Order: sequence, then C-alpha cells, then structure tokens
Amino acid sequence: MTILLTWLVTMPDRYLTIFHEIGLSKMELIFIGIAILLAYTVFSRNKFHFDQAGVALLASIYVGFGFHYLSMTRDAGLYYVIFALLIVWSTDTGAYFIGRQIGKRKLAPHVSPNKTVAGFVGGIVCALVVAGGFYYFADLPLAIGLILVALIVLSIFGQLGDLVESALKRYYGVKDSGKILPGHGGILDRFDSLLFVLPLLHILQII
Repeated sequence: MTILLTWLVTMPDRYLTIFHEIGLSKMELIFIGIAILLAYTVFSRNKFHFDQAGVALLASIYVGFGFHYLSMTRDAGLYYVIFALLIVWSTDTGAYFIGRQIGKRKLAPHVSPNKTVAGFVGGIVCALVVAGGFYYFADLPLAIGLILVALIVLSIFGQLGDLVESALKRYYGVKDSGKILPGHGGILDRFDSLLFVLPLLHILQII
C-alpha cells in the first residue's frame, strides 16, 4: 500500500485519466489509500500499528511529492532540471571542500558530525556562482537578481534536506537508506536534497 500511495502522489494528473473517467480525483484516490492503510491497523491483529501507518503515509508524501515535482520540472523544460541539479551538486561540493578546508564549528553534530557552519555558508556561495551563472547564461526568464536571492533559500533547503535524511538514518540506526549503492547512503540519500529543492522551485514560482 505504501508503494501504491507513493505512486499516486508522484504521478501527474495526466497519467491518471483512467480514474478520472470513473469520477475519481487524485486526492480521492489518495484518501482511499489512506483509509485502507488505517483500516489495516484494525484487522491486522496488532501486527501493524498506527505509528507504522503514520511512517508509511509520511514516507509516501515525502518521497512522492519530491518526485512529482521532478516530473513537473521536466515538463517545464530540461534547463530547469539541470538548474535544480546544479543547485544541489554545487551546494554539496562547496560545503564539502570549504568545510574540510576551514570548517571548525559544527553545524548539527548530533545529526551529521562532519558538517560545519563554514561548509554550510560555502555551499550557498558555490550555488550562487555555479547555478546562478547557469541561469544567467541559459537566458531563463526571471531576473538574475531575484534568482540569486531565491538561490540562497534553495541552497539552504537543499542542505536541510540532506540533514533530514541524516537524522532519519541516525534515528533508525542505519548507515544507508537502502541496499542499492552501499557506502553512498542508498538511493534516497542521492535525492534527499532534490526532494526539498524541486517543490520549492514551484512554490517560489521560479517555474
């Protein structure tokens, strides 16, 4: 059911026309999935609890919405996908190298002991230079001044997404979020920043 809910949240409306033809909207389908998930806590004889249902639902929304906006971003144009990737990659690269060189004060040692305040700021600066430069030379519509301000917010939220994933793994006592890509944090670890950045691109009306 978690996989089905994630799929429903992820899919753009244009892929759900078969359900629209029988009078069901996307939100109604998601509600039916949630109702079934919660009903299972009643009939599972305590094998499936309410907190497990909550985790499954939150995971579906967290992952589903992120990848839903990946599809929406691709629809807006490939340049916007590249722009989002450059925000994440340049932020991660700047945070890593600047943090290693001059980072002393820890950013969130209880969650990710290697991240530093200097790295956090360095990641923002690197995103401003790399992603801002790409946006300018790609001649995308919004004024570069507004984009630079937005990039600060996007870079911050990208790093927050990374910290959320670290906190999640630390809470459950695991090194990787999955068995694919061992040693790299798992598949979800490769997308944690994008799951925060992609929706924000639309919320800030950059797309």
